Amino acid sequence: MAQIHPSAIIEEGAQIGKDCEIGPFCVVGPKVRLGDRVTLKSHVIVTGETEIGDETIIFNFSVIGEIPQDKKFGGEETRLIIGQRNRIREHVTINTGTEGGGGLTKVGDDCLLMAGVHVAHDVHIGDRVIMVNHAGAAGHCIIEDDAIIGGLSGLHQFVRVGRGAIIGALTMVPNDVIPYGLVQAPRGQLDGLNLVGLKRRGVARSDITALRAAFQMLAQGEGTFLERTKRLGDETDSEYVKRIVEFVLGDSDRSFLTPGG
Repeated sequence: MAQIHPSAIIEEGAQIGKDCEIGPFCVVGPKVRLGDRVTLKSHVIVTGETEIGDETIIFNFSVIGEIPQDKKFGGEETRLIIGQRNRIREHVTINTGTEGGGGLTKVGDDCLLMAGVHVAHDVHIGDRVIMVNHAGAAGHCIIEDDAIIGGLSGLHQFVRVGRGAIIGALTMVPNDVIPYGLVQAPRGQLDGLNLVGLKRRGVARSDITALRAAFQMLAQGEGTFLERTKRLGDETDSEYVKRIVEFVLGDSDRSFLTPGG
């Protein structure tokens, strides 16, 4: 049985999973689906066509599933899907998608969105992502698994942040960030690799060595950045380096932060 505070409003049509806890003054809209053991602290609003996975906890005063902050939005039916075991802290806002962006905003599993984070329409976030206090992702951004977005940082719309990358605090990110990249400075600069994160995840020394060599080639090799990347793909056996190559050669609506750029 769900535990629902008497002051909470659960609108007709909402689907509430087993053993959910819904605190004081929460509002759950008619098209919301909560998985099992979801917790809404006090004053949480969950609305729109929103699905929240098992064991996710949403803290006080968050607004989840409201319409996009996009003037082109015309009231069309769009969705928000949030995975399992996420921790969504106070005052977080996550919007549904737009028709022009595919109609879906998505958050994976085991993410931590700290206080004041904003996730805009059509953003796709992978698993185990951390967004630190008051970081923001503009519309259509993609944040891959294990990335960390520092506090008070902002991602320009359509930016992709590769797997395992880290963005320092107070950083504006105008272009794509390669997997395992380290970005810092007020106007984001690709300053190296997220070596600390790689070591913490137990990545083999041989792969870290290969990534270091790849970064040096991307920074100082001959030809354009894309030419260096293609050559790198022909020369490496490391799966980690291949992820960088695939990321750079994939579809993008932005250019790339490049070493020394």
